[in-house]
Amino acid sequence: MSVKPDWPGGEQDPTIAIPCHGHVACVTLIDMSGNAQPYLEPYRRAASRHGDQFPSLLWASPKTQAARFDAMSRLADMHGRRVLDVGCGRADLLDFLLERRIDPAQYIGIEAVDELVGAALRKRLPRSQIIQGDFVRDPRRLEVGADVVVFSGSLNTLEPEQFEISLKQGWEAAGGVLVFNFLAAAHIASAQWLRWHRAQHVLAMVRSWSGEVRMLEDYLDGDCTIALWKRGAISGKS
Repeated sequence: MSVKPDWPGGEQDPTIAIPCHGHVACVTLIDMSGNAQPYLEPYRRAASRHGDQFPSLLWASPKTQAARFDAMSRLADMHGRRVLDVGCGRADLLDFLLERRIDPAQYIGIEAVDELVGAALRKRLPRSQIIQGDFVRDPRRLEVGADVVVFSGSLNTLEPEQFEISLKQGWEAAGGVLVFNFLAAAHIASAQWLRWHRAQHVLAMVRSWSGEVRMLEDYLDGDCTIALWKRGAISGKS
């Protein structure tokens, strides 16, 4: 069934609640009309070939995806927190957390690619909400009152200026902690549509925003994960 609500202009509630094994999973559908953006085109092309399968996420393998998720969970405590996964794909992060008994109070995912939104919805994961939207075009979608804001892989196709803008918007939306990964070496960003950033440059940038910043580079060659905390927020894992 095709749903095209008038949200937000028509003030219709776009959230659909779906019972799931005693819990409620939600999907929020937002009109995505308009021209596709370059940073989304690699994902849309992959989805046109692979549908909602893993290759559409553009990760090298499930193993490298899990390594990135593990680095994030080592830095930022997501148990009992309201987590916003920006560019959530199929909501694989929530699968990863639940398998390790890390149970967010609520998981909210934002995703722009139709096939991946459908895959996340069909999982009917507990206490989850999926928002179909483009966080670059409409950063207001980040304003959901999240304790933890996560960018995992969703920054890799952004040009440097937009990379910084989206990170700052995620930081402003986070109640406690922002955690994100990015490509930190040219060899890991070999595809034409991938962008990489020098770790020390990114670290200097986020240190101008927060007095508590931690970085991990020990999980994949050429990849980096950084977490930064708001003043007074509960610190991440040691």
